[in-house]
Amino acid sequence: MVLIAAAVCTKAGKTIVSRQFVEMTKARIEGLLAAFPKLMTSGKQHTFVETDSVRYVYQPLEKLYMLLITTKASNILEDLETLRLFSKIIPEFCRSLEEKEIVENAFDLIFAFDEIVALGYRESVNLAQIKTFVEMDSHEEKVYQAVRQTQEREAKQKMRTMAKELQRKRMEQKKDGGRGGYGGGSSEGFGNSGSSGGGGISNHSSISTPSIGIGEIKPAASAPKPAPSRNALKLGGKNRDADTFVDQLKSEGEKVTSNPVPSAASSSSAAASAAKAKPVSDVPMDDIHLRLEDKIVVRVGRDGGLQAFELSGLLTLRIADEKYGRIRIQLENGDQRGIQLQTHPNVDKELFRSKGAIGLKNPAKPFPLNTDVGVLKWRYQTQDESAIPLT
Repeated sequence: MVLIAAAVCTKAGKTIVSRQFVEMTKARIEGLLAAFPKLMTSGKQHTFVETDSVRYVYQPLEKLYMLLITTKASNILEDLETLRLFSKIIPEFCRSLEEKEIVENAFDLIFAFDEIVALGYRESVNLAQIKTFVEMDSHEEKVYQAVRQTQEREAKQKMRTMAKELQRKRMEQKKDGGRGGYGGGSSEGFGNSGSSGGGGISNHSSISTPSIGIGEIKPAASAPKPAPSRNALKLGGKNRDADTFVDQLKSEGEKVTSNPVPSAASSSSAAASAAKAKPVSDVPMDDIHLRLEDKIVVRVGRDGGLQAFELSGLLTLRIADEKYGRIRIQLENGDQRGIQLQTHPNVDKELFRSKGAIGLKNPAKPFPLNTDVGVLKWRYQTQDESAIPLT
């Protein structure tokens, strides 16, 4: 049995749904379906019609025909049995045997037809199996979906519990922080500044500052004040003697350079201000400052031989004067080794690719002032030992 096509058509010959099971052209199937109404005769009671090449096996369904097109060599009994199965399929997927209902459920009918016939040959299936296959109802899938939904609900509930726990801990920390002394906050602040800063700031982090809590400050006990001693130290006494001596030298015609000795309080404040005023880098900077950084990672075997070589670099631009904010930097790239270059996202890539210049995509927008901006990165990997900068 070779089933060519299955179709549902009206008694006037209009095709509603058609499904081909073998390879054939559109013109061919349209010609076969158009020839069927012309072969029908009212005087015959047969349910099949033959031509020179094919056989039409059909069954009336009220105003419609269920039609099978087979080869003439197929078994007519098997064709009739297959036709009855096709006729049972249509009422299962359509509420009424009307053209509108057939069109609305066309794809379901096509899927059902595919379950009955494969490559022109009848499959050993019944109506219940076809409905199950078309509905694609799987017990295993339902179990999997149920387990997955349960896991999602448990995960959401666990997240809510953790969020409440974190919120409770934050509230407790805030309460404990309000009752804490100055000592804890002071030591923590110095620790943070030492870890995040650089240059001169790290010197301050090494200074151990004793912490004093509020509870340690106690009012001094009332005691009789000692009588002032005539030999007690007087602030500023030595300075007055030094000034008198300097004035005497000046009156005698000597040149004296004043270099006063700072007090302990003034020296500590001066040291602090000097540390704050000290720049992070001692390199002199102009209005336009470019910094080039290269990092090389080399791994060499114990017995010789290069195992890995990686070079990475960064070009940083710093603008100190706003009149240079829209500057363009011209680069000369004579590299022949295939170094990978990557510009900043705001840098015009087409300008860099065509002219080797670095500039912003928006010419009207300047570079940020007094900010280090990494405008270009590069990376190079090789196994060539000559690239190692060692002699």
